[in-house]
Amino acid sequence: MNPDYNAQSIEEQAQQYWLDNQSFQVVEDNTKEKFYCLSMFPYPSGRLHMGHVRNYSIGDVISRYQKMRGKNVMQPIGWDAFGLPAENAALKNKVPPAEWTYENINYMKNQLIKLGFGYDWSREIATCHPKYYRWEQWLFVKLFEKGLVYKKNAIVNWDPVDQTVLANEQVIDGRGWRSDALIEKKEISQWFMRITDYADELLDSLDELNGWPDAVKTMQKNWIGKSVGLEIDFTRQDSDALRVYTTRPDTLMGVTYLAVAAEHPLAFQAGENNAEIQTFIDECKTMETTEAAMETMEKKGVDSGLKCTHPITGEKVSIWIANFVLMGYGTGAVMSVPAHDERDFEFAKKYGISIKSVIKPKDQALDLDDGAYTDKGVLFNSGEFDGMDFSQAFDAIAQALSEKQLGEKQTNYRLRDWGVSRQRYWGCPIPIVNCSKCGSVAVPEQDLPVILPEEVAFDGVGSPIKKMPEFYQTTCPNCGGEAERETDTFDTFFESSWYFARYTCKDNDTAMLD
Repeated sequence: MNPDYNAQSIEEQAQQYWLDNQSFQVVEDNTKEKFYCLSMFPYPSGRLHMGHVRNYSIGDVISRYQKMRGKNVMQPIGWDAFGLPAENAALKNKVPPAEWTYENINYMKNQLIKLGFGYDWSREIATCHPKYYRWEQWLFVKLFEKGLVYKKNAIVNWDPVDQTVLANEQVIDGRGWRSDALIEKKEISQWFMRITDYADELLDSLDELNGWPDAVKTMQKNWIGKSVGLEIDFTRQDSDALRVYTTRPDTLMGVTYLAVAAEHPLAFQAGENNAEIQTFIDECKTMETTEAAMETMEKKGVDSGLKCTHPITGEKVSIWIANFVLMGYGTGAVMSVPAHDERDFEFAKKYGISIKSVIKPKDQALDLDDGAYTDKGVLFNSGEFDGMDFSQAFDAIAQALSEKQLGEKQTNYRLRDWGVSRQRYWGCPIPIVNCSKCGSVAVPEQDLPVILPEEVAFDGVGSPIKKMPEFYQTTCPNCGGEAERETDTFDTFFESSWYFARYTCKDNDTAMLD
């Protein structure tokens, strides 16, 4: 017996044996307990690094252990192959993204094989293959038919150099992560999925996640963010009322100003003939809007010069334009109560806005020397609502506003509908035809997949398919007239949200899933 372990010789023999005998290929076997060992599929970036080795070694150990226990183990692998990194690399290496991606897949697959991982390669998928993405196009068409996807204008992070929308995480210090250009806030038409229709179902289902860490469930609950509050109208003379949403109607009598987002119609109105306001609006176009950035950034604003009327007292209240209000959340306007909100307090102190206390602790004096009092207490300085606690005031103020037709109870969610459009090239085409007569029309099921052209001239400025009439010129499935294909592509999370299920029936060419 040779006491030395000759890795190259021994491992090559073992791996060849596994390959010849299809040792890790799994089929249905009702005599054995099933075990599905799923590792998150890798992005084909070109070379494995030690993070890959660590992650996939852990999965392989678990898989082999369960196989030794006699279970019918499925351990698949695939490639999260679409996305902006491929476009970055294509620009750098002067090759089409498809060529770069497929070469990387082949190289990394060989590396994984050499590492000896026990994958069922018969189930290998790549999200850039039409056989895979045809089914997410099919799903989108079905959701479209059910009214669960829609198109609307939305404020986005716009990279003026790359001519594409960027996620908040792709904006670094106000600049695009690839172009380094100053990012603008721009309103463009985007496709959305109505995930908010399922907010309550998602929330209730958290109780069924037995064994999940409480911290994870709490994080999900906060992400859904269900809240019950009031929508309140602050009327304006000879104009539409300004509607705000609040979960603290008990502080209504302490409102000393309202704040609207820089993208709010009132902000645009105020900036039409005011250079100072327009400069501030332009400045807000390049700010970061991640939660972390919003928490730490300096709160800035400008008085719009517009006023509205308090719905209870009838007093005039100034409308400010503020950088801490986002158009994409709620109504794009908030009522500001400096005495009882830290952000509002900071802003009011900075700009010399009055501070009116209307909530105090039940059994002690109110002290605002160190900032706002944000707890729920007892109302004072609130007229007919004096002495009420939070729940009493909530109901009483809701009733008073309802009688005036200036407010109503409203359940809101922090969760937002999922914007799935991207203006990038290397992604799954959205299966929609835009017709001047019929509007947005789904591509018929029998015409799927809409295949992304892979031989393209890629210069990184805008999507090449927007410059390819042979791709976008088509006819309307409804009327037969001239029409254009949608040239936006899906967010890559569209692919990575269902790959785990496709592994189980990769050979099914008649349905998305068995």
